[in-house]
Amino acid sequence: MPEQTITIGHKDFSVACQPGEEQFLLAAAAMLDAEARTLLNQIGRVPSERMLLMSGLMLADKTAAVEDKLKDAEAQIESMREEISRLHARPAQKVEVPIVPQDLTDGLSELAARAESVAEDLEGRAST
Repeated sequence: MPEQTITIGHKDFSVACQPGEEQFLLAAAAMLDAEARTLLNQIGRVPSERMLLMSGLMLADKTAAVEDKLKDAEAQIESMREEISRLHARPAQKVEVPIVPQDLTDGLSELAARAESVAEDLEGRAST
């Protein structure tokens, strides 16, 4: 088993780990060290046992908060999945596009032509 020296709160510890897990150990030690340093900056000198206990509890508190957020996020995801499934199962809505009768289109075109003719006539009278 490989041994790693980790530093927690300015104190070195020798810890054994499984081969290939050194990076995980170092990452975990870095998180614990960050909590220990925060504790030491706030309180000052603390016995090693108390420093490790308090740091571990602070990490556990953060972990619990993250787990709560994760549960909430998973619940939201599940709710959204159910909504998506419900929407997919719903029959497609038909959209009806009205067809404008040809005689109405022809009538509107004739009205537009007459309006243009009247406008041209009025413009001609206004210019003179």
